[in-house]
Amino acid sequence: HETNTIGHLKINSAKERIKRLNPNIEVVTFDKKIGPEGMKGCIDDLCSRAEKAVLTGENIIILSDRQFGPNRIPIPMLLATSAVHHHLIRKGLRTSVGLVVESAEPREVHHFAVLAGYGAEAINPYLAFETLLQMHQDGLFPKEVDEKEVIKRYIKSIDKGLLKVMSKMGISTYQSYCGAQIFDAVGLSSEFIDKYFSGTASKIEGVDINQISKETFIRHEMSYNDIPILRH
Repeated sequence: HETNTIGHLKINSAKERIKRLNPNIEVVTFDKKIGPEGMKGCIDDLCSRAEKAVLTGENIIILSDRQFGPNRIPIPMLLATSAVHHHLIRKGLRTSVGLVVESAEPREVHHFAVLAGYGAEAINPYLAFETLLQMHQDGLFPKEVDEKEVIKRYIKSIDKGLLKVMSKMGISTYQSYCGAQIFDAVGLSSEFIDKYFSGTASKIEGVDINQISKETFIRHEMSYNDIPILRH
């Protein structure tokens, strides 16, 4: 099976090759029973597990939310990625490990840009791929475009978008962009930024971890709600 690799977005066989390297896979979800007030502790636990993995010799950590479901709530992937990234920096361990993100969240150029800007060295947007393949099976693309071409064009479009973002910042390589934090925060509390997005500029105060946890919980509840309009 051909590997389509553009920039640092790797799919299919490339993803399998990474997994064959026996990386440490950290689950970025938590039990719904814990409630929104439990998300902060889950993030702290995730950071501790990542630190332990590096200290035991792991050189690749995959942050994955594949286990999300009716009873498993995913931690927002940007929050999880940045939290682990900065925790490892504080411990002096970040250069010893590569962070790979496997998430259902990223789908637009900006999503990939912020994940990379806060430490993701490779990204697998598995839900975006699966959605495109389902659309292809449903006949929503021209017949002359096969499944492999659909995925290839999506990756190319994301790649060009990232190159445009990087070029506007005067950055020429993904390696220089990764972890560069070229963004400003809007509507986040300074305490929240200092802990999870250290060094990010912000002129406006806003929500903290408690409010973000509640919003995450509410979105999950709505996603699995039995509202008639959502059944189809």
